[in-house]
Amino acid sequence: MSAGVGATVGTIRRARIAGAGRDLLPDDTIAYDVFLSDGVIADIAPAGALPPRGEVLDADGTWLIPGLWDHHVHALPWALVSQRADLGAAASAAHAARLIADSPVLADGRHVGVGLRDALWSDEPDLALLDAATGEVPSYLYNADLHSMWLNSAALRREGITDAPDGMLRETPAFEVGRRLNAVDDAVADALIARMAQDAAARGVVGLVDLDMAWNGGAWARRVDGGFDALRVSFGIYPEHLERALAEGMRTGDRVADGASELVRVGPLKVITDGSLGTRTAACSHPYPDHPGDRGMLTVAPDDLRALMTQATSGGLACAIHAIGDVANTEALDAFAATGAWGTIEHAQLVAHADIPRFARLGVGASVQPEHALDDRDLTDTIWATQTALPYPLRALVDAGATVTFGSDAPVAALDPWATMAAAVHRSKDGRAEWHAEQGLAAATALAASTAGGSTDGARIEPGARADLALCATDPLAATGMQLRTMAVAATLLGGRLTHRA
Repeated sequence: MSAGVGATVGTIRRARIAGAGRDLLPDDTIAYDVFLSDGVIADIAPAGALPPRGEVLDADGTWLIPGLWDHHVHALPWALVSQRADLGAAASAAHAARLIADSPVLADGRHVGVGLRDALWSDEPDLALLDAATGEVPSYLYNADLHSMWLNSAALRREGITDAPDGMLRETPAFEVGRRLNAVDDAVADALIARMAQDAAARGVVGLVDLDMAWNGGAWARRVDGGFDALRVSFGIYPEHLERALAEGMRTGDRVADGASELVRVGPLKVITDGSLGTRTAACSHPYPDHPGDRGMLTVAPDDLRALMTQATSGGLACAIHAIGDVANTEALDAFAATGAWGTIEHAQLVAHADIPRFARLGVGASVQPEHALDDRDLTDTIWATQTALPYPLRALVDAGATVTFGSDAPVAALDPWATMAAAVHRSKDGRAEWHAEQGLAAATALAASTAGGSTDGARIEPGARADLALCATDPLAATGMQLRTMAVAATLLGGRLTHRA
């Protein structure tokens, strides 16, 4: 490969074609030269049939695929993970307290850890336990799902919180403290985002949807002004910023600012309507075990949700509605039907059988995170054991004609579309039997769901298509789960420009 990062490629030489577009070729067993011009694919021909044009990238028989997207990322929290302690191995509250106590104290004088999964612990998070381990160092322990957080007394005092006797914050209070933790200096944030984008490009990623709980319009306008050009970004808007966004004339699909880079665009209104599985707050039709009256919670009343979606739709904004439990999914679908809004339901982790066909019928996309199904398999088999709706219904949604798009929900799971595809197709990652193998997807569908357009209209390799592409070592349509998770990406191109080269 002669072309280096930053170069605009004119010819990709000797590539084998994978994914959508291979079906158009006369012989899918041979290598092809792919010619690029003005950011799109101009022509495809058998290798050597036409002279190369412009800068040449020699694929040397590796597999060419459409560039990958992560359709659900919390960009700054994911970028900040590199500065935070990993608590994913904590097997109990006592273990978690020891791990955070042994972690480095950050420059601002705090311990911050991420990745707790406390739902199946034999002991309960307890303020005295955490205080004994951490003393006067303010300590913050994020649940992996970001919907709850365990704080010690020093952290509670620092945040001015007086009503958390066990130190646990759930839903809105946890989100608010999370926003404060993420409020780092702009220069620090932008440097971390730039590094995150480089890492994503190294996995074949060309775009993401940023649903960070912040005023993303200002942050991304600043990054574009600073030269950010590594990914395409669509950013979400939260209800507390909806009036501002509409007053500024923001519409889904518009550039972040007049004259700004075409890479960063306005995305949807994001509304969180229920909790999560790990925090046991997802709104479900049946109670959680050992809590007869507890069916989770709707965090936005149905009438309020419809009002928000009506306002957004009238202003030209799509809607991305967080719904995890089956009750929340039903309410979200009802709101789409009542308002005429368009967009996605984010997560769709537990869906009533009768609601599965409504996604396609209403034209509502299902933005899902297949890796969560494997991370949550033990939770689903226990605390959702009595639910009658379908958990993680990937195949059911696809078979019903819904457009499915894949994401990671990073930092809930790593921003890695190969792990996402492996989870969707092979349904296991730890040597155990496939979990609900009947909900697994064909590799071609999983690849399409990991590109712009999703499962029903995924990006294609054909003349006229955008030259957002990646070269990978193994045919993803024939790869094992381990081959997908360890996929080597040789190069990534964004509009024909190299953003990564191994």
